[in-house]
Amino acid sequence: MGVDAYKKTRVQRNVGRKVTSTNLYLKLLIKLYKFLARRTDSQFNATVLRRLQSTRTARYPISVSRLVKQINTAKDKTRTLVVVGTVTDDVRLLTVPKLNVCALRFTETARKRIQAAGGKTLTFDQLAQQNPTGTGTILLRGPKVREALKHFGRAAGLPGSHAKPYVSHTARKGKGAR
Repeated sequence: MGVDAYKKTRVQRNVGRKVTSTNLYLKLLIKLYKFLARRTDSQFNATVLRRLQSTRTARYPISVSRLVKQINTAKDKTRTLVVVGTVTDDVRLLTVPKLNVCALRFTETARKRIQAAGGKTLTFDQLAQQNPTGTGTILLRGPKVREALKHFGRAAGLPGSHAKPYVSHTARKGKGAR
């Protein structure tokens, strides 16, 4: 005889996205882009909304050098680069061209370098006023695989954990500080 398969074991639960952040600016942006995603037929606004609602660790940072690489391959150099996350500086990049960048956050040095080159650093509410449908923009995301992500998850040393421990010193063959 077989075992009864109940419906609750087969049906996928759709859990709603509720933002747990206490950041008021982020909550206002989510409210704004919910409105724009509903009222415009632009896929851009829906994508930005989804990325705004993602967790903080899923809002990957991106460096200025990657932005420069992206704008150099674009046909239109005047397009606005949109990043739902942090734009960080890259000291290995000697000169920064004129860039128009919209991001949630900029590091202090990244903002200074972009503005010193004659570029603009926009916020998402400024972008929504200037360009409500997202035309003339390039939506970017930072790399998912990065060193910080290797440390996340269940604590290192526990069963079933794949997290990399934070160690101050590794000796020969990585056996130190264990």
